[in-house]
Amino acid sequence: MRALDWRQIEDALNAHGYAVVPGLLDADACAALAAQYDEASRFRSKVVMQRHGFGQGEYQYWAYPLPDVVADLRTRLYSPLAAIANRWHASMGLETRFPPSHADFLARCHAAGQTRPTPLLLRYRAGDYNCLHQDLYGEHVFPLQLAVLLSRPQDDFTGGEFVLTEQRPRMQSRAEVVPLAQGDAVLFPVAQRPVNGMRGSYRVNMRHGVSRLRSGLRHTLGIIFHDAS
Repeated sequence: MRALDWRQIEDALNAHGYAVVPGLLDADACAALAAQYDEASRFRSKVVMQRHGFGQGEYQYWAYPLPDVVADLRTRLYSPLAAIANRWHASMGLETRFPPSHADFLARCHAAGQTRPTPLLLRYRAGDYNCLHQDLYGEHVFPLQLAVLLSRPQDDFTGGEFVLTEQRPRMQSRAEVVPLAQGDAVLFPVAQRPVNGMRGSYRVNMRHGVSRLRSGLRHTLGIIFHDAS
C-alpha cells in the first residue's frame, strides 16, 4: 500500500466528516475481491437487506482468516486512525482510548465476546439501495471505518452514490454525496464526530448509506475495525 498523507486525511475528516483516498486499490485487486462474492465458503453469513428493512441488495461478512488484502488494510490503517480516534474522543470528552496495535484492540473486543469478523462485501443491482445506518455491533466500537468502491461508475453501474448525513444539535440534517472512482476509499465516522463550535467541540451524529442504483452491478468492500458480538 502506498504511503498516505495522514495530515491531509485528518484535516478532511475534521472539516467535512469524511476523507477520500484516491486509488487505494488497483483495478486487479478490486476485481479479485468482487469475484469472491460467489465463493460462499469465504464468508460467515449473508444478509439480504430487504428482509430486515435495511434497504435492497445484499452483503456478506468474511470469515476468519480474512483475505490477505483485507487483513492488511485493516491492520495497517488502524494505527494512524487510532491516533485520530483518540484525539476525537478527547475532544468529545469521551474516556475510551484506543491502543496503537489493532491486535490489542481486537483482544479487547474478543474479551467482551465480540469475536465475529466484520469486514464485508456488498453487492447492489439495479433498484437496490442501502438505508442510512451506523455499524455498531457491540460495546466496543472503533469510531472510524472505511469503504472501497470495487466497481467502475458509468461502466459497471449508474447511480449508487455513497451518502453521508450529519445531525447537529438543534439543526436540520446535512447530507453529503461522495463521488468515488473504482479503487477509491472513503474514511468516515461510524456514529459520531467532533465539530468545533463557539463554546468548544460538540458531538454530531453521522449515518451513511447508498442511493438507488439506476443500472448495472456495484460491489463495495467495507472495513470495520471492531468485531461483532
